[in-house]
Amino acid sequence: MSIPDQKQTSASSTPPYSGLAGWINRRLPVISAFRAEYVDFRVPRNLNGWWNFGAILTLVLGLMLASGIFLAMNYTPTDVGAFLSVEAIERQLSGGWLLRAMHMTGANLFLAALYLHLFRGLYYGSYKAPRELLWLTGLVLMLMVMATAFAGYLLPWGQMSYWGADVITKAVGAIPGVGPTLEHIMTGSDHLGDIFLHRFFVLHFVLAFLIVGVVGMHVAAVHVSGSNNPTGVEPRTPKDTVPFYPYYVSKDLVGLILFAMVFAALMFFWPNMLIEPDNYTPADPMHTPADIEPEWYFLPFYGLLQSVPSKFGGLVAAAGSLLVLFALPWLDRSPVRSMRFRPLCRIGLLGVVCAFIVLADAGKHHAQGGWLIAARLAGLYYFGYFLVFLPLVSRTEKTRPLPSSIAASQGDA
Repeated sequence: MSIPDQKQTSASSTPPYSGLAGWINRRLPVISAFRAEYVDFRVPRNLNGWWNFGAILTLVLGLMLASGIFLAMNYTPTDVGAFLSVEAIERQLSGGWLLRAMHMTGANLFLAALYLHLFRGLYYGSYKAPRELLWLTGLVLMLMVMATAFAGYLLPWGQMSYWGADVITKAVGAIPGVGPTLEHIMTGSDHLGDIFLHRFFVLHFVLAFLIVGVVGMHVAAVHVSGSNNPTGVEPRTPKDTVPFYPYYVSKDLVGLILFAMVFAALMFFWPNMLIEPDNYTPADPMHTPADIEPEWYFLPFYGLLQSVPSKFGGLVAAAGSLLVLFALPWLDRSPVRSMRFRPLCRIGLLGVVCAFIVLADAGKHHAQGGWLIAARLAGLYYFGYFLVFLPLVSRTEKTRPLPSSIAASQGDA
């Protein structure tokens, strides 16, 4: 790969602007700032396909916001009107079925891309100094997205929406001391109805726009600390980096095209893979579905919730599985970032992925019989990896030798 000279790039990063562009840039330097941060910005030359998910998440977020605004214009957040308004959107509103299909598919693939993005951070050690704030803002984003997705799942007010809300509100109500108060704040009354739906509709709508602000903070953190890379070695020479444009713009475009193909295939050909059939039945408090389960992206946490005998203990375990990730920069003290050079941790992280899948399967099978034992073992392994294994192995593991530079790792020393 031919690497452009850094001095030449820096010199060309602030060209003189003329005409309207120059007039605007002299008064509000947005054009030169955009060029500095998204054209000339130096990025490690060895980023692989795992780094495409940032662009994918940004695109899907924009699609979700655009489709969500039009859906909100036609939605009625009441016990009687919610399900009927969703049906009217799909059957009577021109193009309404497409908007809702885009929104539902986008929600599922957004969470899928987010989990893969998180795994990339775990595997390549993107939580280590100097990127702790980048990691923490990313985790805050994940929690906000999950809360937004849960609120959105309730809004159609079908059978699964209603009984999912019932499970969560009762779990919150089981918190000692403040539980009943929190449950009343969520429901607004002694039953799930108009007030509850209205509050979660507002929560869903407001959180969606707050996410945009936190995304801005997350991107700013990337540009301050610089992007991590598969070797975990910081760039040392101009040969270690390339400008973001055209190298990674074109690379991201390829990733976006492939993602769009998957998106379209699921939306048009296999929509039933992403929805629960019971949610096409209006909410009925008098009839409990045979299998109450959340969307696939909440199944691991549902498995943890059910694997603990008490509701409060299950809630603590489910919440703790996310909160433990916030402490990861301080739990893992190894100076080596990438799992490519940490064979023991690479095997351990593979076990975490397996535990996550087992918990999802256990949640789908309601953690009964053998699945209950499997869920408890998977939960113990999950917490053991982060709280016990990583702090201990960081002191004793024998890592593979790191390359002297990013360029050297690609045979261009």
